[in-house]
Amino acid sequence: MSVYEVIASILIVAATFLSVATAIALWRAPDALSRVNLLGPTIGLAIPLVLVAKLIVDSAEHGFSLVNLLKVLLTLFGVWIIGSVGSYYMGRSIYGVTVTDVKHALRKE
Repeated sequence: MSVYEVIASILIVAATFLSVATAIALWRAPDALSRVNLLGPTIGLAIPLVLVAKLIVDSAEHGFSLVNLLKVLLTLFGVWIIGSVGSYYMGRSIYGVTVTDVKHALRKE
């Protein structure tokens, strides 16, 4: 194995560990709101680690490509933005369904 394969393998193993840890935490979470908040390690770290590992392997085998770097950066920012906005909206919708606002409930009566 060459050096770039070792580095890529370490990144993939770290991403796998984060994904498995997130899956275990999701399984043990008490409610839906907690599950939405637990997606951070996978979205924030595991997916970017996989993308960087792929970029390292491609750069080592085919040479550095600015287009590949731009694709990885665009994908990273896309994942982070979509993950943030998606978890915000999922959290707000779950919070609205699962939590009863006592002040609002008393006004209806």
